[in-house]
Amino acid sequence: MFLIRKPCQIHSNQLCAPDNTMEKEGICKFKQLFSYLGCFLRKFMFSILSVGPIPDHIAFIMDGNRRFAKKRHLLEGDGHKAGYESLISILNYCYQLGVKYITVYAFSIENFKRQPEEVQLLMDLMVEKIEDLLRNGSIVDKYGMRLYFVGNLGLLSSTVRAAAEKAMQATAHNSRAVLLICVAYTSSDEMVHAVNQAIRKNEFDSVEEEHIEKVPMIKINDIKRHMYMSVAPDPDIVIRSSGETRLSNFLLWQTAYSPLYSPTALWPEISIWHLIWVVLDFQRNYAYLQKKRKQP
Repeated sequence: MFLIRKPCQIHSNQLCAPDNTMEKEGICKFKQLFSYLGCFLRKFMFSILSVGPIPDHIAFIMDGNRRFAKKRHLLEGDGHKAGYESLISILNYCYQLGVKYITVYAFSIENFKRQPEEVQLLMDLMVEKIEDLLRNGSIVDKYGMRLYFVGNLGLLSSTVRAAAEKAMQATAHNSRAVLLICVAYTSSDEMVHAVNQAIRKNEFDSVEEEHIEKVPMIKINDIKRHMYMSVAPDPDIVIRSSGETRLSNFLLWQTAYSPLYSPTALWPEISIWHLIWVVLDFQRNYAYLQKKRKQP
């Protein structure tokens, strides 16, 4: 009697395992080489740009997260998460280039009119990302970044407001780089706030009508001093993604002489090349822009 054993079944993935391993190693090495090449090219380009004037302050209108999600058939929240990753990349590039101040339009007062579910999603995401920024080894630590949350913070929920205040307090001693996050913000609200604060400071409310001529009038500097954005110089450049050329009630007071760049890329698609092009154009027009700023 013979015992007949079944032949061993050898799966195709077993036969290909060594080749797959080699292929994966090759891909990994290629990616590593590509990363090194990209890093070298970035440093080379930045060294060329640094010969000319570098903007001190760039403001971003981060437009197109929802359209990006729709375009890629993603959930709406995934579009905003992709937008955050894009923000971190842009912050890295800007600070490496030597830009000190970055302002981002994160959430307008008008955005409260969106569906409650979307607003809550954005608020939850904001709290989550604020906590990420405060972790050891984050981009905040890397660049010694100070955080400001700019806007009518009283409109935020207590949870979001507490997270924002915690971040501002935790980074108050940093000074090498500054990130201003405009949240619950519109320029018209900022101007009304500044005028009201200037009035309170001068105590106009308590002045009787017959003595009004003796009261000093509010000057432009009085309003500037009470702006939410008084902690930073006016932006040298405004960049709005998605090809839109509107400011959408963003920094209207501060951007009278700031060129607006509108790449067609949606915010999660913004890349280093968009930034390089904008800075090159800024340098090309630098003399003209400085002349306009100095005009009375």
